[in-house]
Amino acid sequence: MTKEELECFHIGEDLDQLMNLDPRGYGVCRILYQASRTYTTKSLTINAANVLVKELKEGDYVYIITGFILKPHKKPEMDGMVSSILLARNLILSFGAKPILICPSDCVRAVKECGPIVGIHVYENLEDLKDIPLSMGVVSFTKDSKEALNQSKELSTLAFPKVVIAIEAPGANACGEYHNAAGLNVSELEAKSDVLFTYLKSLGVTTIAIGDLGNEIGMGTIGEQIVKYIPSAGTGECKCDCRGGILAASKADHIITATVSDWGCYGMMAAIAYLKKDISLFHKGDMQEKLMIKASESGLIDMTGSLLPGIDGFHVKMNVTIVELMRQCVGYALKYKGKADHWFQSVLEKNFYQNEIQG
Repeated sequence: MTKEELECFHIGEDLDQLMNLDPRGYGVCRILYQASRTYTTKSLTINAANVLVKELKEGDYVYIITGFILKPHKKPEMDGMVSSILLARNLILSFGAKPILICPSDCVRAVKECGPIVGIHVYENLEDLKDIPLSMGVVSFTKDSKEALNQSKELSTLAFPKVVIAIEAPGANACGEYHNAAGLNVSELEAKSDVLFTYLKSLGVTTIAIGDLGNEIGMGTIGEQIVKYIPSAGTGECKCDCRGGILAASKADHIITATVSDWGCYGMMAAIAYLKKDISLFHKGDMQEKLMIKASESGLIDMTGSLLPGIDGFHVKMNVTIVELMRQCVGYALKYKGKADHWFQSVLEKNFYQNEIQG
């Protein structure tokens, strides 16, 4: 075991714990994390970041699938959307990648209006992405299940991705129905983008899923734990005739679960900054605040239905605090690298972490 391995282990632990802070106190995030950690066998944030560092190179397309439409307002929520826009920035700066955000038509306006807040040009014509720097694409994905596979094939022919990342995007259960957290059927409201996710996975594209409940794309990866312990997830527990529960059937290669899906994405981005040794790749709190305000002005709502900027009931200050704590954890590790090697060596000699890190 090396000093670098020990440091990386603890940065991952810090980021995982921050994204799973539980201010509500009802413990869903801990249930999910236990299962996702068992599946991954290591820090979720460092694992996903490592995948991207190893996979991506300049010019590679990355699909970011997001956008959940909420009842009863029939408007898109902020969770997933905000972090997806920030992730697009991160992927461009970190790898020179070409991110393409896949979302319901309801979300396109917000993406186009929020892009400039993070310094990114947004194009609906994907041909424009090829030669224009600091740009991302946005694609409106169909809500018609009969058209989903055709659009998936057409889209992948136009711009085949190296990686696809789903963040707080609804996934159909085993019966083909989509549900919200309360177990209500929302199939008619949602883009059928899980069809795209599953299609690309079948072609060998690396998949990463980020969720916070179990009804999101990719959460079938830890479905046994979700069905057993998460409300409305079991057979017959949803509030519609399908009786299939809210668990999304789709599975992913890699998974991140967090209290808020956006927080899971921020943890992954902070881990990328750590692995790339450049804290500037991870956005600051002031950008987080400006983006949330603009997203609210652009028609995105909080999970609670509030028109004030918030993500899953957490206001701007809470989200800024999470981001800044993640920045501090990574920033300190990078700033003080090499300045406390004697402490690392002393700890390593005691072998406390040997089994944890190797496991």
